[in-house]
Amino acid sequence: MVGTLVKQLSEGEPAEEWVKMGSWEYYADNGASVYPQSSQGSPFSAASIAVTGDALTNLYEDLAAEQKARAVYDNILRLSDDPDVNEVIKFLRQREITHFQRFGEALDNLQSKMKHKPVKGKGIKDM
Repeated sequence: MVGTLVKQLSEGEPAEEWVKMGSWEYYADNGASVYPQSSQGSPFSAASIAVTGDALTNLYEDLAAEQKARAVYDNILRLSDDPDVNEVIKFLRQREITHFQRFGEALDNLQSKMKHKPVKGKGIKDM
């Protein structure tokens, strides 16, 4: 959704506008197309997705990722004065909040089940 928003805002802008915005390097590489990358220019990579095979650890990672995304949307809202852009960002921000709540519920559910049914398997000292 953010990529589509950026494309809609930048579509049809001449190269000179990209130079004025200080984004000529991006334009030189990608034109007005959307390339998934961070604001610092790091391209998206699956390496940023952390999974361990441990449900508790994965849920904590998911919770942290949702909070990080929400914080980014908060920062964008502080930078933007475009009401249409802000509506999209507010929608995405609320989605992160909802995801955080659902992951929290999943974590509570998993932890309550673990109290009654300990995880079976070898511990480090048993290996």
